[in-house]
Amino acid sequence: MTRYYGNICLRKKILQHLTNSREMSKQGSKKAGKAQKAAAKEEPNKGPIGVDKNGNVTIKIQAKPGAKHNNITDFFVDISDEAVGVAISAPPVEGEANTELVKYLASVLGMRKSDVSLDRGSKSRQKVVLVSGSTVEKVLEKLKGEMGT
Repeated sequence: MTRYYGNICLRKKILQHLTNSREMSKQGSKKAGKAQKAAAKEEPNKGPIGVDKNGNVTIKIQAKPGAKHNNITDFFVDISDEAVGVAISAPPVEGEANTELVKYLASVLGMRKSDVSLDRGSKSRQKVVLVSGSTVEKVLEKLKGEMGT
């Protein structure tokens, strides 16, 4: 039975609305598929050293404050995370270790302190450091050179 409201057939309007809502849900799943493909493209760059969207080099750090000397200890390749192990001589009190970490990395990389900054992890042992004005290859070469000495 078809019902009319004025000159409009309600049955046709309801069917049209249901058809449009189904098409919209299909479009949403296509967008989700595109996001998964984009994430899959980014995974090969998932090491401890990478590049952010602004072109700065990022270094994942596993900080070890309170050591006798500043040193690059190792490159962690763990199941959950990959990071560069850095022993820092400053204690983890009031940001002293973070300041010492930035200063030490700047000296290892041969850059100014203003080119090296802490991005994330100010109160954690897992940190992310940003290096501007360099490449991944140069940073990796200098970190491995420091680790060998």
